[in-house]
Amino acid sequence: MAQALILDSEPLNALANATRRSVLAQRARAILQIAHEEKALVRVPAPVLAEVCRGGRRDAAIHRVLNDRGIEVMSLTAAMAKRAGALLASTRLGSQHAVDAFVVATAAEFGEALVATHDPRDIRRLAARLPGVRVFAV
Repeated sequence: MAQALILDSEPLNALANATRRSVLAQRARAILQIAHEEKALVRVPAPVLAEVCRGGRRDAAIHRVLNDRGIEVMSLTAAMAKRAGALLASTRLGSQHAVDAFVVATAAEFGEALVATHDPRDIRRLAARLPGVRVFAV
């Protein structure tokens, strides 16, 4: 296991809505359990919340996951935002992939990190030049 596990929106959403996303939730729980056993940090980049939070009661399940599982939301810094922009430029991806780039930029902050995602193609493309960032398809 890497130093950190970074959760993209789909694994987080699956953990929060396990009854509707049972297979994804099982895979997300498994990788989360390994992270806890290996004492890896578990982080959700703040921009991911824009994809999963819509306000009101619908967000309660997301907040429960964040509060109950030792998962911390990692704030976006200017340096991380610039790195995400550079990743988008180097891969010639547009701003519609910004959240994916923020996820990879967050992972890069740890040197060694595993990104759990349901969108491994774009995440792998963005992380291709970052040898410490690995991708786990959920």
